Amino acid sequence: MRKLFFIVVVLIALPYAVVNAKLLSTNYTADNKAGFSESRYSISNSFITVVFNPNTKTLEVRSTSAKKIFLKNVVPNGATGTIRKGEVTSAVFGKGRVLTITTANGGSISFTLYPLQPFLFVTQTIKNESNNDVDLEKLNPVSFLVDLGKPATILKTLGTGGLLDPDKNSGSYVFLTTVDPTTRNGVVTGWLTNEKGSGVVFSGVDNNLVEIKAQIDYGHFRLPAGKSEATETLVIGYFDDARLGEEQFADAIAKQQNIKLKARSAVYCTWYSEKNGGAGSEPSTIELAKFIKNTLQPFGLGVVQIDDQWQDGGQYNGPHRRFDRVDPKGGYPNGMTPTAIAVKKEGLTAGIWWMPFARNHQDPEYKDRQNWFAYRKNGKPFETQWGGTSLDLTNPEVQSHIAYVAKKMHNWGYNYFKMDGLYTGTVTEQVYINDGYKNDSIGNNRPLFNPLKTQIEAFRDGLKILRNAVGGDVFFSGCCVSQNMRSFGASIGLVNSMRIGPDFNHDGQTIRTGAIRASRLYFLNGRVWWNDPDPSMIRENGTSSADGGSAGIGSLTRARMLPSFVAVSGQFFLSSDWLPSLPADRIEIMKRCMASHRGIARPVDAFDKTLPSIWIANDQRSGTQRIVIGLFNWDTVTQNIGSTLRRAGLNDKTSYHAFDFWENKPLPDISGSYAGDLPAESCKIIAVRAKLNHPVVVSTSQHVTQGMIDLLKEEWKNQALSGISKLIAGDNYELRIAGLNDGGSWKINEATIIGNKDGVSIEVLPQTENGWLRIAIKSQKSQPIKWQLRFNKGNTQNQ
Repeated sequence: MRKLFFIVVVLIALPYAVVNAKLLSTNYTADNKAGFSESRYSISNSFITVVFNPNTKTLEVRSTSAKKIFLKNVVPNGATGTIRKGEVTSAVFGKGRVLTITTANGGSISFTLYPLQPFLFVTQTIKNESNNDVDLEKLNPVSFLVDLGKPATILKTLGTGGLLDPDKNSGSYVFLTTVDPTTRNGVVTGWLTNEKGSGVVFSGVDNNLVEIKAQIDYGHFRLPAGKSEATETLVIGYFDDARLGEEQFADAIAKQQNIKLKARSAVYCTWYSEKNGGAGSEPSTIELAKFIKNTLQPFGLGVVQIDDQWQDGGQYNGPHRRFDRVDPKGGYPNGMTPTAIAVKKEGLTAGIWWMPFARNHQDPEYKDRQNWFAYRKNGKPFETQWGGTSLDLTNPEVQSHIAYVAKKMHNWGYNYFKMDGLYTGTVTEQVYINDGYKNDSIGNNRPLFNPLKTQIEAFRDGLKILRNAVGGDVFFSGCCVSQNMRSFGASIGLVNSMRIGPDFNHDGQTIRTGAIRASRLYFLNGRVWWNDPDPSMIRENGTSSADGGSAGIGSLTRARMLPSFVAVSGQFFLSSDWLPSLPADRIEIMKRCMASHRGIARPVDAFDKTLPSIWIANDQRSGTQRIVIGLFNWDTVTQNIGSTLRRAGLNDKTSYHAFDFWENKPLPDISGSYAGDLPAESCKIIAVRAKLNHPVVVSTSQHVTQGMIDLLKEEWKNQALSGISKLIAGDNYELRIAGLNDGGSWKINEATIIGNKDGVSIEVLPQTENGWLRIAIKSQKSQPIKWQLRFNKGNTQNQ
């Protein structure tokens, strides 16, 4: 039996990305003081300068934009002081400049800058110089101090655990942002890769500066004798606006993983419904599909997903887990195929829930296949509450099994997989609800079937096997990272959407549950995957027949909050009310919120409060900038919510027309700042448009983003306002136009449809709002409509 040695090494690498490296200088050691010069010990690009001090064996990093050192006492763990300067070529990021520092045990740590990247890439290569395998539990690569020019007591850290004081943060998975809330200046630290290990970041306070420590948790990372290997990659960057830094971090991840986002539509999930909840049944699901086809599909609802309780299996611990067959006593006795066919007949995508990486070791079906499971160190199967028994994803028989089940469900006709309990594939504990770092004793298991595979690596291989089994046409919806955040970084690049929080209200936050996590992780949405904050409840009352934590939402005002939040922030829209029973005013909320815009959305007060209350979304793809401000009072008492225009990213020298979508009325012009009292648990969605010297479209009625989705083009020329609107058949479409008193007294002369007018009507509505005009358009079929409004100019006013 070979003896295992445990070593702790340090730092991080761009795995498999470096294809060529060339030294530019000879070696310089800490003892070679006479030979020291900054050029030998520094690298820079247009964003960052990095300088190594051979005497202290530390580095400092300077920001070009801030003109100051923002990282001090950067300590590469185990550095010996020998350093080389060179250039490197990455298959992903191109040519870069690198400082490589040798470490104990024959390894090295590299600090690399690429010309187009605002981050410092920190890379470690570890080497096993012994005659035996080594088993690494974790690495603690680097530590450093963040200097934002202010004491740590007034700074904050934002990570997966939320917005916290630096010394109160338990640790964050994948990333951690250190920020000055007043200026938004900040440092983003993040793990670019989580291929074999689970990257976490910790914060503390040292000498009134924020101290950051990076860590990779492996559980078991076995490195054979004489072998060397690059570990995960850490990136660090300074940003005048840390929100933009987080977004660029997500962009870098997408580039590293070559992520191409899969198109999404709104999804109906059967689980939380007050009627036909759980998995529903064949008749109820078909009834639902027909209802959606006739009422909601044109507005963006495109998937009907059947949830837990359709499948066969024994009752041992949590859900049944025979996913290759249907429960003959359940709601789908004819099998799953007839329902999928019926859903597709209505022009919708059929979706199905399952748990790909866990089964029940107690099930007689697995009596002779106990080698399929992972085992704890005490010899017992690795079973967790509700999650079941973790499959050993390195076992070829298991790999064939999960591929077989995935193919079978796909062949039944399902092109949307909601994959729950993903954490079981990482062979870790269920620590629900998991946001900030929790000690889950990763590694409390015997070696896997392939002992050279880490648990994270095995998990990623499992997701790749599923993708290879069903091809690219199946949408993978991950669920959910809150069960154990090890699945967070490990899923990146391998799922299309991810439930970024717990089940609705399982944390006792009711409508805030999903919004809390979707806000702090907003920068991943639309870049790495689609953030899934769980369904937006709309029904007034009625508890879910499958989940007692999900009840009615109450008033119409409260019902608008979550759908409006999802719509403005551009995240993944899900519904789970029994739609045929919803009254017209609740269906109206869905119609106006389900579609997804493709603009940029950011929380204005991201670093001011745990749950931001101000969002701004803008889109210029039509050639005209469309801007929407979302104000959300998540509190249970009235709040005054507002911001300066500059803080919101608008021009504080400009006045803006404003229109309140849900109140359906113009607001006073905005200049300098905006604010208003919002009743408890309510929202305002306000479209704003800079004032010009002629009429402009401020708002449309089709969607709460008021033109971002439907208004494809707008143009003012020769005293005519024209545009192209994407209309939905039978929907009353309205243009809300302001500026009739800007640059003159403008009077509408003619409203016409250009081109095919069959089945299309246009009407100038009676003018009842000073300076505003409303135009109603309706089409018998869904199509783009080109319209034109001709104006006459009267006496000059309000120049």
